[in-house]
Amino acid sequence: MSPEPKKQKLAEPSTIGLNRIKIGSLESLIVAWQKSSDYAVLKDSTKAVYNRLLNRIRSDPIGQGPFMDMQPEHVRMAIDALGDAPTTRARIRRLLSQLMDYAIESGWRQDNPVASVKVKRRKSVGIHPWTDAEIEQYLAQWPPGTPQRLALSLMLYTGQRRSDVVRMGPSDVQHGMIYVNQEKTAASLWIPIHSDLQAERDRWHGKGQTYLSRTSDGQRYTANGFYNVFKDWCAVARLPMRCSPQGLRKAAGRRLAEAGCTPHQIAAILGHKTLSEVMRYTQSVRQKKLAQQAMGKYERVSSQK
Repeated sequence: MSPEPKKQKLAEPSTIGLNRIKIGSLESLIVAWQKSSDYAVLKDSTKAVYNRLLNRIRSDPIGQGPFMDMQPEHVRMAIDALGDAPTTRARIRRLLSQLMDYAIESGWRQDNPVASVKVKRRKSVGIHPWTDAEIEQYLAQWPPGTPQRLALSLMLYTGQRRSDVVRMGPSDVQHGMIYVNQEKTAASLWIPIHSDLQAERDRWHGKGQTYLSRTSDGQRYTANGFYNVFKDWCAVARLPMRCSPQGLRKAAGRRLAEAGCTPHQIAAILGHKTLSEVMRYTQSVRQKKLAQQAMGKYERVSSQK
């Protein structure tokens, strides 16, 4: 038998506002884990994703319950209550499992109640691609020359993720094209600058090295910081919650397909490595064209009867 793990003292965590965290609660375990070496070695981008979910757990009643008494049914309840999209549900399960493993290593628990819990897949509609009407509604709110319109133009006319858009700057432009080294895939792309994007670039008089800056002296956004700000801009334009930066990437793919671009041409802009990825972005356009072709044939047959 392996020796019983050495118990560590669950140090009293710091206060948040005026409310002291309850010792022995799941929230206190979260705070302890965030001070551990396991957490410290994570990438900053990973921490940002985890922290949003951990804060969601802490603000829920499940976060105030004792982690030492957690059972699989409590884990299922937490996942059902806090996870909407399949990816979010899977991440919450993974986080809870990491927390329980940390509790075992620290000698506070003997078992991991998450181990037997499976995440049930829910049918997801995926990221909403912006409609032309939604794009026009946003543009009506933010006139030419504003950073809000420049942000939309960068995303819509390059088709790139927000993590790449926040790094774009004048030094990336050569001979009417903008260079992108995608952060997620490491793909290197040269994208011709659309005339509407060029018009916004001509109106830009920023001081920083990137087109989008969060301060007057040119400090650039983080990908997550930009996401939050852009969602605020969408809210001011009274757009539905479904409108997101990723949705503009999908809208770019849709518009390229509607313009008659081939899957290979669309992949050259979006940076997809496989055509199956492109097909997911352009499925609605293909369906619409095929349906129009089919109905045209149906009409011709009907008229001959």
